[in-house]
Amino acid sequence: MAKTASLKPILCAPLLRKVDAKLIELLRSLEPAEWDLQTVSPAWKVRDVAAHLLDTALRKLSLVRDSWFVEHIEIRSPQDLVALVNRLNREGVAVYRRLSPPVLIEMMEMACRESADFHESLDPFAPAAFSVSWAGEEQSLNWFDTARELTERWHHQQQIRLATNRPGIMTAELYYPVLDCFLRGLPHRYRDVEAAEGTLVVVEISGECGGEWFLVKSPQRWELVREWSAPAACRVTIPQEIAWRVFTKGIDRAAAMAQARIEGDRELGERVLEMTAIVG
Repeated sequence: MAKTASLKPILCAPLLRKVDAKLIELLRSLEPAEWDLQTVSPAWKVRDVAAHLLDTALRKLSLVRDSWFVEHIEIRSPQDLVALVNRLNREGVAVYRRLSPPVLIEMMEMACRESADFHESLDPFAPAAFSVSWAGEEQSLNWFDTARELTERWHHQQQIRLATNRPGIMTAELYYPVLDCFLRGLPHRYRDVEAAEGTLVVVEISGECGGEWFLVKSPQRWELVREWSAPAACRVTIPQEIAWRVFTKGIDRAAAMAQARIEGDRELGERVLEMTAIVG
């Protein structure tokens, strides 16, 4: 049994501009009534998701680019972080959902442009201002934080597209990096799972935008590798149509289990379907 190198960094900063260009095009196409359609996020309608996307882009620019902090908050536990993120999200949505579509879209264009400029200016291998907590990191590099940003921009836009019955943005160029980023959370999800050294879990996202990810138990921890030559203890196959919803609380677990396929050790494989790659 010989493993290859760990997964490569996800260098996707230029994709933010492409995903956001599709967002602006999408928002401009919406009819007035469509702004109040319910999304798969129970608390949010389309206008709320759009407000959230505007709020988080402006918030990131203010906090990270401009180092502008208006309150001091101590984060002492993962629960503290979740509570903070949920509060900031609620506050931002409460403000920006009141904007008219023309005003929101104009502000969104500015925020998206400046956000893309900012992420493209970063050294991808320098320390990021915020860690990717759902992957268990206390310090992340900019490339991972930018990839996390891509997952946020992509999956929230997809929520709007799903709610308004618009075509998705499931292209290999835009969706594969999102999946790749989500699945970087697997080692943290499996951190407490006991298994023999060399135990392999294969996760396949089926469809032209997907691929295979190999999670292996090393002597010290679980880790993702590019491939593994030994037989898998289990293989989990998730259709690409629901994969983004599985990892963002966008589908009921029972419904996800009904559409996914687990071969081999079922208990080991079910943990993949329990992973969440968002905060809050």
